[in-house]
Amino acid sequence: MTDRPAGRTGHASVPGAGTTERESRVSVAMITRGRPQGALRALDRLAALPERPAVIVVDNGTDPAVTAALRAHPVGATVLAPGRNTGALGRNLAVRHATTPYVAFSDDDSWWAPGALRRAADLLDAHPRLGLLAARSLVGAEEREDPLNARLAHSPLPRDPDLPGRPVLGFLGCAAVVRRTAHLDVGGYHPVLFFGAEETLLAYDLAAAGWGVSYVDSVVAHHHPDEGARPGPTTLVTRNALLTCWLRRPAAVALRRTVALAAAPARGDRTAGRALRGALLRLPAALRHRRPLPPTIERAVRLLEATAAREQRAAQAPGRAPS
Repeated sequence: MTDRPAGRTGHASVPGAGTTERESRVSVAMITRGRPQGALRALDRLAALPERPAVIVVDNGTDPAVTAALRAHPVGATVLAPGRNTGALGRNLAVRHATTPYVAFSDDDSWWAPGALRRAADLLDAHPRLGLLAARSLVGAEEREDPLNARLAHSPLPRDPDLPGRPVLGFLGCAAVVRRTAHLDVGGYHPVLFFGAEETLLAYDLAAAGWGVSYVDSVVAHHHPDEGARPGPTTLVTRNALLTCWLRRPAAVALRRTVALAAAPARGDRTAGRALRGALLRLPAALRHRRPLPPTIERAVRLLEATAAREQRAAQAPGRAPS
């Protein structure tokens, strides 16, 4: 059932609001669609941050009452209502409207830890080549580590002396802070993907343009997804992983991935068939925008893939105790 703003009698208190100077270097960009109560709760959390960041909300829904409720929230967010679902491209819209040098991404089920935005801004100030900072994501009230944290923290990519943390080529969409000029430089999230696993392509494009992408575990975001959210890869994630190959990877790699995905339904993977059909519909657009990665970045991608494959084989080895 879609939650509604009706019946909400008030907003969470904002302890300390107005007692600290606003952090003027970073704003928060949130995208939301059809989850007003979740979005309002996230705004409550953002309003309570000591940094008091400016907030830009892109309402991907079409209900004027929801847009009005978002605009009425005491955080004073700038609410953009494109009148249609813009998917992840809503983040591009928010970045274009931002007036701060850095923009932190949130969804309507996530927010930033107190002090995280100031820490991120300090790191971006100190490292001018850093285009995107991937943060540590804690899930739910129990603050469980998102599985992606460990993969990013143990990235095999060599450390770069002019970047903080670990060099990576991926991040969680609701736990990242981007340098606005870097985001605009590469065009932001790609329209061919629209939504689902869109982060990898942005990381590729930033790295290809010479920007650094780093994981820093001292910058923390909170993520409270719906308990009923479906785990595991979705059709959109699988579709977009293939499209990312056609957009940026060597043709031989993209062709192998396409053949493998086409064979998956015979093994009972119905999601693969839907993903392949969706990818084929968008393939002409992907080919028009095809721009293979520079050799150095392609080698980095292959190193990450080889490391992930070794870890998967080790995890599946007979006699290995479950972690």
